[in-house]
Amino acid sequence: MSVRALWVISHDEGEHVSIRFSRRFATVEHRARRLAGSSYQAVPEEHTVLQLLLTELGLSDSDKAYVALRDDCLHQQQSPALELHLEGPAKATLWPVLAILHGPLILVCLPLVDAPPEPRPPLGSLLSVSQSLTLLSGLQTFLLGSGGKPDCEGLSSRLAMLPSVLLQICPLGTPLDVPTLGSPATTTAATHVGSQKQPAWKTGLHRGRAVVNVALVETVRSMQYGNRSRQDLWDVYGIVTCRCEVEGVLPNVTVTLTLPPNGSPLQDILVHPCVTSLDSSILTSSSMDSFDGSAFSGPYKLPFSPPLEPFRLCSYTSQVPVPPILGSYQLREEENQLHVSVSLKLHESVKNSFECCEAHLPFFNRALMCIVDVKVNSGQLDVSKEKNLLVWGLGQRFPKSREVTMEGKISFSGPTRGPTDPLCTQLTAYIKLYFKVPDMTLSGCCVDQHSVQVYSSAKPRIVTSRELVSKEYFIWNSTGSAPVSSGKMTL
Repeated sequence: MSVRALWVISHDEGEHVSIRFSRRFATVEHRARRLAGSSYQAVPEEHTVLQLLLTELGLSDSDKAYVALRDDCLHQQQSPALELHLEGPAKATLWPVLAILHGPLILVCLPLVDAPPEPRPPLGSLLSVSQSLTLLSGLQTFLLGSGGKPDCEGLSSRLAMLPSVLLQICPLGTPLDVPTLGSPATTTAATHVGSQKQPAWKTGLHRGRAVVNVALVETVRSMQYGNRSRQDLWDVYGIVTCRCEVEGVLPNVTVTLTLPPNGSPLQDILVHPCVTSLDSSILTSSSMDSFDGSAFSGPYKLPFSPPLEPFRLCSYTSQVPVPPILGSYQLREEENQLHVSVSLKLHESVKNSFECCEAHLPFFNRALMCIVDVKVNSGQLDVSKEKNLLVWGLGQRFPKSREVTMEGKISFSGPTRGPTDPLCTQLTAYIKLYFKVPDMTLSGCCVDQHSVQVYSSAKPRIVTSRELVSKEYFIWNSTGSAPVSSGKMTL
C-alpha cells in the first residue's frame, strides 16, 4: 500500500481556506503511471485540487443555489472516498480521493490503487483505501491531539514537524506498520486479541489509566405539516461509537445495548467488522418490513476486538410513536405584512433539559424586513433583518406547561433583496428546529456503564454517554403548500 499524494488543508469558519501542507511521492507516481498505462491521470496542481475538493465536499459556492458537481441528483458522493472531476475534453477523474474533516483541518490523500481502472473495483475490495484511512486517522491524532482542536501555535508547530515525521513513518510514500489483511473474524466466541502493537504512524501513545469510552447518539428528523391531508413523518437513527485507550495489548470488550420494557425493537442494525460474534436475529429486523412485534427486542450484546482508532461500533433505526417536539406554524399574508402564529409543545416523554434549543424562521424571496412586531411567551427572539431570519432561542428548558408560543406581524419593504430559495415561494415557509438533549435517547436505548465488560488485567475506567440531537427537523406552514413525500424518510 502506497500514497501518491497527501494534503493538509485548513478550513475554519471565518478563516481563509488554504493548503497548509502537501507532499507528492515521485516513486509512487511512477508506479501509478505504469499500472494505469494509457488511462493514467496525473495529479493536478495544488490550487486545482483545492477547488475541486471544496466543491465536492459542498464547502464552496455557498451563495449559489445550484452547482452541477455538487447538487446534481445523478451525482452520488461516497464520502470519505471522493471522485474529483477534472476539466478538459477527456473528462478525466481522480478516484478514490480520501478526505477526513475534523475541527479546523481537512486531511486528504490519494492512495495507489493496484487494480485496473475499468471496470472500477468496489471500495470494499481495496485494501489501500482502508489502510490510507488508518494513516489519515493517525495523522489527525498527531496534528489535533486527543482534544480535537489545539491552539494555533500547537498546530503550527506540529505542521512544521510533519515533513520529518512523514520521513520516518511513510518513507517514499509507503506507510510503515499499517494493519495488514488478515483472516476474517470468527463467528464464534470472542478470542484474545494477541500482541497488536502500536503502528509507527500513531505517535500518540496512551499514557495513564486505561479508558473505554462508549457514546450513543440518536438523531431525529421530522416533517410536520399541520394538515390532515398530509401525513407527518419522523424517524430516528442511532450511532454507537467506541474508543479504547489502553497501553499495550488491546482487550476484548463486550458492549450491551438495552431497551425499556415497552421499547420498540431496534431495526436496520449494522455492526463494525471487528464484532466477533452476533446473534443472527439481531440483524433480521428491517424498517422496510411490516412490524409484527416478533422482532428481537434485546438485550443486544456486541463482543468485539477493538481497532486502534475510535470507530463506529454499530448503527440502527427505531420506530417511535411521536416526535419529541410537536409544532404548529400558521403564516398568513395581508398586503405587505405577514401574520405569524407558532406553537411548539414538548412531548411528556422527553426530558425537559436541553443543552441548546433554537427555532429558525427564514423568509425567502421577499423584500428586506423593516418592521418586526413579534412576541414570545418564553425564550428570546433575535432578528437578522439582512438575512430575513428570526432566531427564537428557547434556552435550556420549556416552561412548566411544556408549550411555547409566538405571535406577531412582520413587514417588508423595497425590492426583493433578501435571501432566495426556488422552493419557498409565496406562503411555502417553514420553521427549522435545532436542539440537543443530553443523557437521553428517543427510543430509550442506552448503554449501562456496568454492562460494558472488558477482558483485561488493566481494569480500565468505563465512560458511557448518550444524547438526542435534531437534524432536518422541519415544521411547515399549514396555510401554504409544502413538499410531501408518500414514502419513508431515509437517512
